[in-house]
Amino acid sequence: MMAITRPPVLWTAAEAAAATDGLAAGEWAATGVSIDSRTVKPGDLFVALVGPNHDAHRFVADALAAGAAAAMVHRTADIVPAGAPLLVVDDTTRALQALAAFARLRTRAKIVAITGSVGKTGTKEALAFALAGQGATHATAGNLNNEFGVPLSLARLPAGAAYGVFEAGMNHAGELERLSRLLKPDAAIITTVAAAHLENFPSESAIADAKAEILRGMDNRGTAILNRDNKYFPTLVAHARTQGLNSIWSFGSTAEADARLIDCRLASESSAVRAAVRGRLFDYRLSVPGRHAVMNSLAVLLAVEAVGAEVGAAAARLSQLVPVSGRGDRFPIRLSPVPEDPAVTVIDESYNANPASMEAAIAVLAGTAVGPGGRRIAVLGDMLELGPQGRAMHAALADPLETAGIDLVFLSGPLMHALYEALPATRRAGYAPAAAELAEQLLPVLRPGDAVMVKGSLGSRMATVVTALRERGARTSGDAEPPAQARHSAQGG
Repeated sequence: MMAITRPPVLWTAAEAAAATDGLAAGEWAATGVSIDSRTVKPGDLFVALVGPNHDAHRFVADALAAGAAAAMVHRTADIVPAGAPLLVVDDTTRALQALAAFARLRTRAKIVAITGSVGKTGTKEALAFALAGQGATHATAGNLNNEFGVPLSLARLPAGAAYGVFEAGMNHAGELERLSRLLKPDAAIITTVAAAHLENFPSESAIADAKAEILRGMDNRGTAILNRDNKYFPTLVAHARTQGLNSIWSFGSTAEADARLIDCRLASESSAVRAAVRGRLFDYRLSVPGRHAVMNSLAVLLAVEAVGAEVGAAAARLSQLVPVSGRGDRFPIRLSPVPEDPAVTVIDESYNANPASMEAAIAVLAGTAVGPGGRRIAVLGDMLELGPQGRAMHAALADPLETAGIDLVFLSGPLMHALYEALPATRRAGYAPAAAELAEQLLPVLRPGDAVMVKGSLGSRMATVVTALRERGARTSGDAEPPAQARHSAQGG
């Protein structure tokens, strides 16, 4: 009989009570931490958070029924069965932060924090993947990078991990400082500073100041890793020096950069890179397309060195990196059951968008191979939180689309109507107020060999278009092969 491997214990009742100054009811041991009763796994400690619009105490019984080892609560009346395993605290939000702080205190892992206007998640995934080949590595799951996600991710950090990689985001000043003081990073990456969340900031330079808050939790032994090609590099360096950091490393294309791009050959689905990292030359293949991904891989290799891991082994491992769903993931769909007809390549960039990431995604689409007669098609939804400049920033995408030679552009959302008006008629393929309606316009236009890139802010719901594309491909894949006569007719022969 095969032995069942059980996950290691993350928190015992006694440890969690000590960390949170709470009171444990029952003897229990948790192998994970969750704040969502819908996704609780057996063995999780379920934390019943209270927000402005919900109170998760209502779902404690559901979480326990789903197999949660215990629930962290700050009230118990009428919400849990008698004798349920609990951790009773004064306030669950503060207790989650305390649990995270204790996790940071007890670990010897080297911690890297990553922020930036563009590329946080991709860089986090690349660094975690690179380090995982050299030691036990814990990383932020998905996009848990806010005031709840970072404490949750840190509370999940196993005591015996060698490395921890955490993504930290913000949309207001002050947020990153709080997260950084919780994480206490050994190294911090700021991928770039660009126009994002502008509705909450007076200027782009104010965004740079806010991004620099990621350095506030570091002591003078920490390493700041900054984008030397970004115009706010001097600003970020000044913040690092004010923080007293002795190691300020940079990545970019200039000779002064600590990780310098010497050459790269961009292909449809990967890049061949030659770079000098702290005086050593490395040649490696990055299995994610786009120059922006190449530049962020330089930051990854600097972080690897900063935490004492082997740069050469990390660089070699980047050839096996898989793009994140919603952030560059690719999949083929077949429009025709005829085997000789090429598939359509779909590039899923539907998770988020701002002007800088839009331009990077357009460049990737421009470099994507198409089949005979295939076209490059951009399907774009609104970029949100850009403030009064939003319409102008959407209209400005007409130039990169024209320069890249994108054949057809489908647009969704009220802000994207400004781009629709700015595009030449030859590129306007469709417009709809909502993503679901746009999908209905897109599907009949597709033909074998096309490449389609879908992108927009999360609130624009462009994932709806990606889902429609997957379903379209699934319907064709499930069709029976047509008879020979039909196949010849379909090929025009």
